[in-house]
Amino acid sequence: MSHNSFGHLFRVTTWGESHGPAIGCVVDGCPPLIPLSEVDIQGFMDKRKPGQSRFTTQRREPDEVKILSGVMVDEDGVQKTTGTPISLMVQNTDQRSKDYSEIKDRYRPGHADYTYIAKYGIRDYRGGGRSSARETAMRVAAGAVARKILPQVTIRAALVQVGPHKINRANWNWAEVDNNPFFCPDAEAAEQWATYLDEVRKSGSSVGAVIEVVAENVPVGLGAPIYGKLDTDLSAALMSINAVKGVEIGNGFEAATLSGEENADEMRMGDDGEPVFLTNNSGGILGGISNGDPIVARFAVKPTSSILTERKSVTRTGEEVDVMTKGRHDPCVGIRAVPVGEAMVACTLADHFLRHRGQVGD
Repeated sequence: MSHNSFGHLFRVTTWGESHGPAIGCVVDGCPPLIPLSEVDIQGFMDKRKPGQSRFTTQRREPDEVKILSGVMVDEDGVQKTTGTPISLMVQNTDQRSKDYSEIKDRYRPGHADYTYIAKYGIRDYRGGGRSSARETAMRVAAGAVARKILPQVTIRAALVQVGPHKINRANWNWAEVDNNPFFCPDAEAAEQWATYLDEVRKSGSSVGAVIEVVAENVPVGLGAPIYGKLDTDLSAALMSINAVKGVEIGNGFEAATLSGEENADEMRMGDDGEPVFLTNNSGGILGGISNGDPIVARFAVKPTSSILTERKSVTRTGEEVDVMTKGRHDPCVGIRAVPVGEAMVACTLADHFLRHRGQVGD
């Protein structure tokens, strides 16, 4: 299986399976002399790890990251990057492969079971193997390294919709994101979601979600026209996350309902002598190049395909069956996708920063 890497100058390769002994990644292209330790990474890993509330899978994984290469302690006692590949690893400690023994020859509706078999002739039925959301833990680890390359950039994400229930944007408060299990910026919506997801969880079903990622203080000039557009790579990075079925930048699909006058980001001169955009309908990107405004991206996550309700399917030998997926699953996988979205934006911006520096010498 190829295509386990993403990025160009800041390049990440992930490895490992959901029910294997460990998962990991190799970050190649990180500049040298950047302070980096496990502590810099672990905080982001803790945001994503499973089992933190009744609204996520009850698989218990500490997700303690280890740096295996690419760093050394300097004469001042500070551990810094050396410019060589950074290898990161997390051990799997709470696998229950027996939960999947009944479906090893059955195709789970909504999963990649059939397509993996059709393409490779083999699939890892134990939690989905490489197609499991477990793989995204290492994207979060890589994203923590990426943030060190652009320390002035603030990247934050929030859950803005669960099922049909959206936040009230008038209540948006970034501080609230850390006060509830949903990464929700609206305290009232978080309370409503708790009741709603309890009902979904108890029924054995699942729902989708929408996550919004905002990157502030992004330098002007990241990205390139035509095939190197920043929004192109951001969209690809977010779409690569498990269960994501849609991505939009700025106004996104809403732009189709606006007039040219409404959608245009008008400009005036700022006090510092630089142009200022009066609105940010473009989501901080024009012509594929960052314009200095906050980059705003949203992505939609489908309902978790593993549910306790029987669904019609077939077996590998062509027998028609009903499939009910046992095990520990998220009633809304979009919750834990919030730190993953942040990480993918961080990796993309770090990659484009290094590409920009290499082309124009900034």
